[in-house]
Amino acid sequence: MTTLPAIIDRDAAVFTISVAARLADMHPQTLRGYDKLGLVVPRRARGRGRRYSARDVDRLRLVQRLSQGEGINLAGIRHILRLQAEVDDLTEQVESLADALRAARAVPAASRLFTADSGGDVRLGARSAPRRRLLALTR
Repeated sequence: MTTLPAIIDRDAAVFTISVAARLADMHPQTLRGYDKLGLVVPRRARGRGRRYSARDVDRLRLVQRLSQGEGINLAGIRHILRLQAEVDDLTEQVESLADALRAARAVPAASRLFTADSGGDVRLGARSAPRRRLLALTR
C-alpha cells in the first residue's frame, strides 16, 4: 500500500479518481459507488470531475477495512462514519472549551470578579466601567 507524504494538506482535494483509487488500492468504480452511497464524497473540479483529498483516501481505506476485514455491510459503515464524524465534532468542541477554560484561568482572579447594581449594570473587577445591561429579573 502506498503511503502519503506528511507535508501535504490533508484536506486539499488534489487526487483524481484514478490516483485516489490507486492510493486506496481499489477500483475507480468502487469509489464512484461509495460516492453515490454518500460514504466518501469527494469535492468536484470545475468540469465536475471528482477530486479526493488525503483525508478522503484514509476514509476509503477505512471503508475497505470495515467492509472486507470486519465484514460490516455498507449501511453499518455509513452509521459508523456518521458516529465518527459526531465524535470528531464533539472532540473539537471539548478542545475549544478547554482552551477557553485555560485562558479564563490564566486571567488574575481579581479581574474575574463582577458586581451588579440595582439598575442591572454589571461591572467586571472592583473598579471597571459598566459592561452591559442585564434584563430585569421581574419579567
